[in-house]
Order: sequence, then C-alpha cells, then structure tokens
Amino acid sequence: MEALHAEILRAGPQWERLRDVLTRHAPEDSVLISLLRRALPVRFLELVGTTRPWSERAHVLGKLVLNPQTPRALSLRLLPSIYWRDLADVAASPHVPGAVRVRGEAILKDLLPDLRLGERVTLAKIATPSVLRLLLADPAPKVARAALINPRLREEDFLLALRQPAVPRGLIEAAVASPRWSECYGVRLALALQPLTPLPLALLQLSSLTRRDLLRVAETPGLRPLVQAAAQRVADTPEPPDGGRTLRGSAT
Repeated sequence: MEALHAEILRAGPQWERLRDVLTRHAPEDSVLISLLRRALPVRFLELVGTTRPWSERAHVLGKLVLNPQTPRALSLRLLPSIYWRDLADVAASPHVPGAVRVRGEAILKDLLPDLRLGERVTLAKIATPSVLRLLLADPAPKVARAALINPRLREEDFLLALRQPAVPRGLIEAAVASPRWSECYGVRLALALQPLTPLPLALLQLSSLTRRDLLRVAETPGLRPLVQAAAQRVADTPEPPDGGRTLRGSAT
C-alpha cells in the first residue's frame, strides 16, 4: 500500500495518470479503504467515486465520504449509497462538511424503521443527539439501555423523552437502572411525574425530591392517587436537620 500511495501522490491532479495507477494496481477493497484514511489528491477521490467497480461498493464509498478532502458535492451524491454504520460515522465526524453531516443524519433517520434490533442497539451507542432523540422512543428495552450509555445523550433530550405521553416502559426501567442517570435529580422528578412509571419505581423517587417538587407531584393531574398521597405525606414530614431529602438541587 505504501508504494501505491506514493505513486498516487506523484500523479497529483492528473486524471489520466491517476486512472492508470488505479487500473494497473486494481487494489483490493481492504487496501483502498485503508488508503482512503490518508491524505490523497482530490482528483483521485473523485476518480474512486465515479469509477467502477469501486464506485458501486458501499463500504468503499463510505470511507470515501469520511475523507475530509472529498468534495462536498461528491459526498452528498454518494450518501444514499453507503451503509448505515458509515452514515452514523459521517454524522458524528467533525472533519466532514456540515451539509454532509446533516444530510447523512437525515438519511439515517429515514433508515431507522428498516434496521434490525441488533443494528439499532449498536447505533444507539454511537448516534448523534438528533438520531438519539428518535431512538429514545424505540420500544425495545435493549435499545433504551444502549442509548443511556451513549456519551452524546444530553440531559434535556432524555428528560423530554421521559415526559412523552407514550414513553416506552423500557426507557423508564433503563433510567432507574442506569448508574449515571438514576442519580440525576431531573430524571428522578420526571419519573415521579410520569403517569406510566410503574408504581414501585415512582414511589422510589419521592424520598429524593424537594418539598416544592413533592407538592407538584401531589397536585399533578393524571398520576396514581397512591403516588400523589405518598408525595403529600413525604412533603408533610419535617426535613432532617442536615438539609433534606435531595440528592441534588431541584429541577424545574
């Protein structure tokens, strides 16, 4: 591969010389994919994206789009032809032009209904916030658990998902089981205010809430009467001298 790379660099922007190098070496896809991670002449990138058989191989095109030197127009044209995993990488790459990232995300969102469970689980671990917001509504518990370990998951997006009228039970249970999110005050409050939270899990959140938020739970229409009564009872209990029941400050 080193000799091939050197020959491509020597050919520079000359289309015919580059075509001769590509045709003569006829690199395997694995070699070409490794090569596409390097700095290459723009004309060579255009040649790969428009020359058979490489222009018909999705895994090659995916790495071509991820090369920061690939022209934006070519990348936009190739996006519908690449695999979902490469689309996810494109959407998350800071080296790819913004328009390409946005378009890659849009195509990936359109593909979500067709992805298998295992693929959605893998995607949930690496997705960008825009895609994650959709995956948080996935009914599969495995997808919810995967989404909650994604470092790109933002608290505001997670709270919005927990407040939805049709929040999946798997997401609620994943929130309670998550070492990261179960300690978040905003999540605890959202779970207490969510009518679909299973009764034992809703009651579990109450001891960590401030009196103001306990009264909010007690007065929120649509919650189970037992949850409301328990919230009122805890609110009426004098707080200990050390300052109260909360793990963190109140969330609005």
